[in-house]
Amino acid sequence: MRTFSRRNALRLGAAATAAPFLPLRAQDAGEKQLGIALLGLGDYATKQLGPALKKTTNAKLTGIITGSPDKVPQWQEDYEIPDGNVYDYKNLEKIADNKDIDVIYVVTPTALHPEFTIRALAAGKHVICEKPMAPKPEDCTRMIQAAAEAKKTLQIGYRLHWDPFHLKLMEAIKTKEFGDWRSIDAADAGRMTNFTGHNAWRVNKNLGVAGALYDLGVYAVQACLYSAQEHPIRVTARSWTERKMEFSEVPEHWEWELEFASGRKAKGFASYGKEGNHIRVETEKGQIQIEPAYGYTGQKGSTPAGPMDFQHVHQQRLQIEGQVKAILSGEPSKVPGEMGRRDIQVIRGIMESAETGKAYEFGKFEY
Repeated sequence: MRTFSRRNALRLGAAATAAPFLPLRAQDAGEKQLGIALLGLGDYATKQLGPALKKTTNAKLTGIITGSPDKVPQWQEDYEIPDGNVYDYKNLEKIADNKDIDVIYVVTPTALHPEFTIRALAAGKHVICEKPMAPKPEDCTRMIQAAAEAKKTLQIGYRLHWDPFHLKLMEAIKTKEFGDWRSIDAADAGRMTNFTGHNAWRVNKNLGVAGALYDLGVYAVQACLYSAQEHPIRVTARSWTERKMEFSEVPEHWEWELEFASGRKAKGFASYGKEGNHIRVETEKGQIQIEPAYGYTGQKGSTPAGPMDFQHVHQQRLQIEGQVKAILSGEPSKVPGEMGRRDIQVIRGIMESAETGKAYEFGKFEY
């Protein structure tokens, strides 16, 4: 059985049992704040990451990097960002001399992640890269190597690793609180009706790569993997499209079945045309489920012991605080670049199986 390494399992267990949804105190990280620059000022940066950085205790938004100069004045006003901390995509390298900025958070369409991550690392900055990490595993490897060469950290924006509902699921599986798992069913899907504005890149093959599989499917793939606590050996998948005019470049729907060495299976689904938002894990003593599962708030969960009684948290705030704490302490990240590459390996396997109509056999996973 190809299982997660002991190092990763211990890290996951510590994360799940250390009440990570409690606010991180600045003194826990040596009372130091790191300056963060957001690269890409789209919908997610504007509505989620920016507001989160107003609340983080060990990090502060000190810079912006954008290809949209019309957005700059509002960001400067809202976050008190000086002119000297504003950059565009062409002069990104100049950020190397800016002592106010320690971390660059890359928040662009997926296809642009490798270029900007590597340039940010070359400028001597730590990087948080939004998920999914990159189009291909080879891109992920280049990003990981760039971090090693720069002696900086590379972390992925997997916010649910700080969400108490998902942490409870991870802990229960790891400790076998309800016995071993028997089957897994994960879905993240929603019907897209607006194909303009911040949605336009999602159905563009050059920027969004494979549509819902990358944008939403990464959550379902992650859920399958941290529920299984082992690597898959093969996958069988298919994709199809109903609204052919709107989805001329990427499929509308994706479904897959991961198989593990034990013979157990995990089903996954991602779509821009149908609804779905859950992770359900059948165990020896009953079902663990979170439904809805992947939103910024609103999770509802239960185990064979009863409802998950957790308060909702500001996921992005806790994510950033946790990632900055890892940088300040020198501790391993819960969500390193290697994890992002593993997930892209699985996603590319899903694509290959859907394209060929045959099962795809996974090779070696490094993480």
